[in-house]
Amino acid sequence: MTEIELIKGDITKLQVDAIVNAANSSLLGGGGVDGAIHRAAGPQLLEECRTLNGCKTGQAKITSGYNLIANYVIHTVGPIWQGGSKSEMELLAECYRNSLLLAINNKLTSIAFPSISTGVYGFPKDKAAEIAVSTVKTFIKEESNLNKILFVCFDDENFNLYQQLLK
Repeated sequence: MTEIELIKGDITKLQVDAIVNAANSSLLGGGGVDGAIHRAAGPQLLEECRTLNGCKTGQAKITSGYNLIANYVIHTVGPIWQGGSKSEMELLAECYRNSLLLAINNKLTSIAFPSISTGVYGFPKDKAAEIAVSTVKTFIKEESNLNKILFVCFDDENFNLYQQLLK
Protein backbone atom coordinates (compact mmCIF):
# COMPACT_ATOMS: atom_id res chain seq x y z
CA MET A 1 0.00 0.00 0.00
CA THR A 2 1.22 3.47 -0.84
CA GLU A 3 2.00 5.76 2.06
CA ILE A 4 1.21 9.46 1.59
CA GLU A 5 3.24 11.85 3.74
CA LEU A 6 3.26 15.59 4.23
CA ILE A 7 6.39 17.49 5.23
CA LYS A 8 7.45 21.08 5.42
CA GLY A 9 10.93 21.61 4.07
CA ASP A 10 13.34 21.70 1.19
CA ILE A 11 12.50 19.25 -1.61
CA THR A 12 16.13 19.27 -2.82
CA LYS A 13 17.30 17.57 0.39
CA LEU A 14 14.99 14.55 0.31
CA GLN A 15 16.02 10.93 0.05
CA VAL A 16 13.46 9.67 -2.49
CA ASP A 17 13.82 8.08 -5.91
CA ALA A 18 12.52 11.21 -7.65
CA ILE A 19 11.62 14.77 -6.81
CA VAL A 20 9.18 16.64 -9.02
CA ASN A 21 10.21 19.97 -10.44
CA ALA A 22 7.51 22.57 -11.10
CA ALA A 23 9.28 23.65 -14.27
CA ASN A 24 8.58 26.16 -17.01
CA SER A 25 8.05 24.94 -20.57
CA SER A 26 11.71 25.52 -21.58
CA LEU A 27 12.92 23.19 -18.76
CA LEU A 28 15.97 25.45 -18.55
CA GLY A 29 15.49 26.61 -14.97
CA GLY A 30 13.66 29.54 -13.46
CA GLY A 31 12.62 30.88 -10.10
CA GLY A 32 11.13 29.22 -7.03
CA VAL A 33 11.46 25.47 -6.68
CA ASP A 34 12.67 25.20 -10.31
CA GLY A 35 15.68 27.41 -9.63
CA ALA A 36 16.39 25.69 -6.30
CA ILE A 37 16.40 22.25 -7.95
CA HIS A 38 18.66 23.40 -10.79
CA ARG A 39 21.11 25.00 -8.32
CA ALA A 40 21.20 21.92 -6.07
CA ALA A 41 21.52 19.44 -8.96
CA GLY A 42 24.35 21.32 -10.64
CA PRO A 43 25.06 22.31 -14.25
CA GLN A 44 24.68 18.78 -15.64
CA LEU A 45 20.91 19.02 -15.05
CA LEU A 46 20.69 22.04 -17.34
CA GLU A 47 22.81 20.24 -19.95
CA GLU A 48 20.44 17.25 -19.96
CA CYS A 49 17.36 19.50 -19.97
CA ARG A 50 18.69 21.23 -23.10
CA THR A 51 18.39 17.89 -24.94
CA LEU A 52 14.68 17.46 -24.08
CA ASN A 53 13.25 20.21 -26.32
CA GLY A 54 11.06 21.64 -23.59
CA CYS A 55 7.80 20.29 -22.23
CA LYS A 56 4.12 21.13 -22.75
CA THR A 57 1.83 22.19 -19.90
CA GLY A 58 0.47 19.14 -18.09
CA GLN A 59 3.19 16.84 -19.44
CA ALA A 60 6.26 15.50 -17.62
CA LYS A 61 9.81 14.45 -18.50
CA ILE A 62 12.46 12.68 -16.42
CA THR A 63 16.17 13.39 -15.99
CA SER A 64 18.94 12.21 -13.73
CA GLY A 65 19.23 13.92 -10.33
CA TYR A 66 22.99 14.63 -10.61
CA ASN A 67 24.14 16.31 -7.33
CA LEU A 68 20.77 15.79 -5.62
CA ILE A 69 20.18 13.00 -3.10
CA ALA A 70 17.25 11.91 -5.29
CA ASN A 71 18.28 9.81 -8.29
CA TYR A 72 15.85 11.49 -10.67
CA VAL A 73 14.05 14.74 -11.33
CA ILE A 74 10.62 14.58 -12.93
CA HIS A 75 9.96 17.93 -14.59
CA THR A 76 6.33 18.91 -15.07
CA VAL A 77 4.93 22.16 -16.39
CA GLY A 78 1.98 23.46 -14.41
CA PRO A 79 -0.63 25.78 -15.83
CA ILE A 80 -0.58 29.54 -15.33
CA TRP A 81 -3.79 30.52 -13.49
CA GLN A 82 -6.06 32.59 -15.74
CA GLY A 83 -9.22 32.51 -13.66
CA GLY A 84 -10.04 28.82 -14.10
CA SER A 85 -11.69 28.93 -17.53
CA LYS A 86 -8.65 27.74 -19.56
CA SER A 87 -8.58 24.08 -18.39
CA GLU A 88 -6.12 24.98 -15.61
CA MET A 89 -7.60 22.44 -13.17
CA GLU A 90 -7.45 19.56 -15.65
CA LEU A 91 -3.92 20.54 -16.69
CA LEU A 92 -2.75 20.63 -13.06
CA ALA A 93 -4.24 17.18 -12.45
CA GLU A 94 -2.38 15.97 -15.58
CA CYS A 95 0.90 17.21 -14.06
CA TYR A 96 0.42 14.89 -11.07
CA ARG A 97 -0.85 11.95 -13.15
CA ASN A 98 1.91 12.17 -15.76
CA SER A 99 4.59 12.52 -13.07
CA LEU A 100 3.26 9.43 -11.28
CA LEU A 101 3.13 7.49 -14.56
CA LEU A 102 6.76 8.38 -15.29
CA ALA A 103 7.73 7.20 -11.81
CA ILE A 104 5.96 3.87 -12.30
CA ASN A 105 7.29 3.39 -15.85
CA ASN A 106 10.81 3.91 -14.49
CA LYS A 107 10.18 1.44 -11.63
CA LEU A 108 10.59 4.09 -8.93
CA THR A 109 9.12 3.51 -5.48
CA SER A 110 9.14 6.99 -3.91
CA ILE A 111 8.37 10.46 -5.23
CA ALA A 112 8.13 13.95 -3.72
CA PHE A 113 5.89 16.72 -5.07
CA PRO A 114 6.10 20.46 -4.48
CA SER A 115 2.95 22.60 -4.68
CA ILE A 116 2.85 22.87 -8.48
CA SER A 117 1.75 26.20 -10.03
CA THR A 118 1.13 27.98 -6.70
CA GLY A 119 4.11 30.36 -6.92
CA VAL A 120 4.58 32.81 -9.78
CA TYR A 121 1.98 30.88 -11.85
CA GLY A 122 -0.65 32.14 -9.39
CA PHE A 123 -2.80 29.00 -9.00
CA PRO A 124 -5.00 29.41 -5.88
CA LYS A 125 -3.28 27.36 -3.18
CA ASP A 126 -6.47 25.80 -1.83
CA LYS A 127 -7.63 24.60 -5.27
CA ALA A 128 -4.13 23.36 -6.14
CA ALA A 129 -3.89 21.35 -2.90
CA GLU A 130 -7.32 19.77 -3.48
CA ILE A 131 -6.35 18.77 -7.03
CA ALA A 132 -2.97 17.39 -5.90
CA VAL A 133 -4.40 15.25 -3.10
CA SER A 134 -7.45 13.96 -5.00
CA THR A 135 -5.42 13.16 -8.14
CA VAL A 136 -2.78 11.26 -6.17
CA LYS A 137 -5.36 9.34 -4.11
CA THR A 138 -7.32 8.36 -7.23
CA PHE A 139 -4.15 7.32 -9.05
CA ILE A 140 -2.86 5.03 -6.30
CA LYS A 141 -6.26 3.30 -6.05
CA GLU A 142 -6.01 2.36 -9.72
CA GLU A 143 -2.36 1.31 -9.93
CA SER A 144 0.79 1.93 -8.02
CA ASN A 145 4.04 0.23 -7.22
CA LEU A 146 4.98 3.37 -5.32
CA ASN A 147 5.69 2.85 -1.63
CA LYS A 148 5.80 6.51 -0.68
CA ILE A 149 4.43 9.77 -2.05
CA LEU A 150 5.49 12.96 -0.30
CA PHE A 151 3.87 16.36 -0.52
CA VAL A 152 6.57 18.87 0.33
CA CYS A 153 5.46 22.33 1.37
CA PHE A 154 7.81 25.26 1.62
CA ASP A 155 5.43 27.54 3.52
CA ASP A 156 2.94 27.27 6.37
CA GLU A 157 -0.08 28.20 4.23
CA ASN A 158 0.38 25.27 1.85
CA PHE A 159 1.32 22.92 4.69
CA ASN A 160 -1.89 23.74 6.58
CA LEU A 161 -4.04 23.28 3.46
CA TYR A 162 -2.54 19.84 2.74
CA GLN A 163 -2.78 18.85 6.40
CA GLN A 164 -6.55 19.49 6.35
CA LEU A 165 -7.00 17.49 3.15
CA LEU A 166 -4.90 14.52 4.30
CA LYS A 167 -6.66 14.07 7.67
